[in-house]
Amino acid sequence: MRYLAVFCASALLAFGQETKSFNLKPEAKWLDTGLKMARGDRYSIEASGEITLRGQAGEAQTSGPAGMARGFRDLLRAMQVNSTGRGAVIAKVGDRDTSQPFLVGPRKDGTVAAAGNLFLSVNLPSNETGEGTYKVAITVTKADPATKPTVPSAPVIEMTQAQLDSTPLRVVDAKGNEGDRVNFVIVGSEATVTNALKSVGWVQVDKNAKESMINAILISMSKQAYLTLPMSQLIMFDRVQDYGFAHAVPFVVVAQRHHFRIWKAPFQVNGVDVWIGAGTHDIGFERDQRNNGITHKIDPETDKERDYIGQTLQESGLVLKSVYMEHANPVKEARTATGGSFHSDGRTLTIYLEQASRNEQMIRFANLFCSVLATNPDGGEWGACGEYIETKPEKTVALPPMSRDYRVVVVPGIFSSCASDAPAFESGRAYLKDKQGVDAALLNIPNNSSEDNAKMIAKYLRDQWSKDQRKFILVGYSKGTPDIQVALATEPDLRKMVAAFVSIAGASGGSPVADALPARLSNLLGKLNGKGGCQGDLSDGFKSLGIEKRRQFLAQYPNPVVPTYSIPAVADKDKVSKAMVQSWTLMNSFAARNDAQLAEPDAIVPGSVYLGAARSDHFALALPLENMQGGALKTLLDKNSFPRAVLLESALRLVLEDLKATAPEAFKPRPSIFQP
Repeated sequence: MRYLAVFCASALLAFGQETKSFNLKPEAKWLDTGLKMARGDRYSIEASGEITLRGQAGEAQTSGPAGMARGFRDLLRAMQVNSTGRGAVIAKVGDRDTSQPFLVGPRKDGTVAAAGNLFLSVNLPSNETGEGTYKVAITVTKADPATKPTVPSAPVIEMTQAQLDSTPLRVVDAKGNEGDRVNFVIVGSEATVTNALKSVGWVQVDKNAKESMINAILISMSKQAYLTLPMSQLIMFDRVQDYGFAHAVPFVVVAQRHHFRIWKAPFQVNGVDVWIGAGTHDIGFERDQRNNGITHKIDPETDKERDYIGQTLQESGLVLKSVYMEHANPVKEARTATGGSFHSDGRTLTIYLEQASRNEQMIRFANLFCSVLATNPDGGEWGACGEYIETKPEKTVALPPMSRDYRVVVVPGIFSSCASDAPAFESGRAYLKDKQGVDAALLNIPNNSSEDNAKMIAKYLRDQWSKDQRKFILVGYSKGTPDIQVALATEPDLRKMVAAFVSIAGASGGSPVADALPARLSNLLGKLNGKGGCQGDLSDGFKSLGIEKRRQFLAQYPNPVVPTYSIPAVADKDKVSKAMVQSWTLMNSFAARNDAQLAEPDAIVPGSVYLGAARSDHFALALPLENMQGGALKTLLDKNSFPRAVLLESALRLVLEDLKATAPEAFKPRPSIFQP
């Protein structure tokens, strides 16, 4: 019996749960919890208590696990997590140079992407300590070996030697001077690559000095460390880099940072995009031999940066395979365009990222969207399907009668309250009700905080549930998404009533537009003069859309509690209305893929099923602003056309298909590259 008890305890430890508690002191050192975590393991961390820190003048300041509100002095502090407050509880998995610390706050649940011990710390500068302790309880649930993430058994189709040899060996500057060597390749879609990089701490840098100035002002206003200083524009494939990314330490960011540039290649591997990269590590300054000016000095051992980039991507848990290849004529020693020397073993690191699961869902949605478009539920005349969604469909699918076993509730955003004569998805809801017999309602809530609106959502759902116990499919648009997220997170009894949640251009991750310019936006929305005017407190509404506030929420509630789907919007500058051009330009300094209000990653709920991007600006996607009565901006909304009924119906059809296929199984959150 004794041996049986030991065996059972070992089995519980191996495949069950392990719980430990710790006293965490306020210092910047990392505490090794001794909890060994493997990929796929889940963790739950809860922190409580208070600590006392000393301010600039020596005054006592009290902090809880969420950390203190950020001030402008924090811009000069170098902390482990510079996006959150001083004194916050933070953690990381693994003690590698590439292990990324993250905010815990009062609570954090998550799934391990890369194996390692769990470490805890307090978010403080290295030279600061405090008094008191936090109580931290950690529960680790081991992944079932049968469901633990594994590399697919199907072989990865690799880039050929001929494809590698067709790429340039080095980048050049505007005058044709050869510079950094090409030292890595990433195979993956644009969204997969950029979001995988961001998930492991790489930040996208500004494109030029003008954007740098705009971004620095906006970031300072929101009291965030400015890590996105621009890098020089270099050329490959006859164009400047498509993206630049950097890892940096605030305060010394000007002198030292890991960074690289990537260009989309003119070929694909097995139908997947290829990104050619050149990475170097800035370690100081030196004389620019072209003009005797000052330029960054790079670490001459460029292979270290190549391998560092590869190691960081491994932390994302999305790497299927990494291999080294060698160009037919490798560069092993040379000088950069500024005159600095470097050397290499001549190999190129090729990294293959996961693709299949995302593509499958996107193609399913594209098939439905284009098939529904052919039935023309919006009326009028529309162009080809590819004008409205990015994913190419594979086939036309049958459209059987839609189930009436669920009720649809659309929760709109801030703008909807200010233009009540142009309600969200008006034609789509009417079509579903009149032609499909689907009960589709609009819950038009005011411009209050997400917390206040969550209570209104909860009351509405409970009232409706008392009359009719058909489950709800919730559709969140813009701020409606975080309002629903807060409701589902803080009102647990709602979860039994909700079958699924669809986020359409939802502000899950917040918006730098709302973060930096709330007063200006409030004035802009007020000029619309929609019937009834703007309801609620716009100031509170915009505060709920702040990036830091949304990150704190997502850190505390990182996983969906019901089946969740995301459809972001992405628009080129020439596809947005005149009224949106200025905000698009502002957003473009943060992210190339945006809808003039949100960056694409921030419009995707972490852990949700990604259905692909719609080609539209933020407002045109859902709001029939062409129906507004008057309003100073109506004449400037010249590109506000989108087949909204098609979008709503096709999204609901996909959800209904999934509900039919999985019922009565409980929903399990799906892994996503869009984790915060």
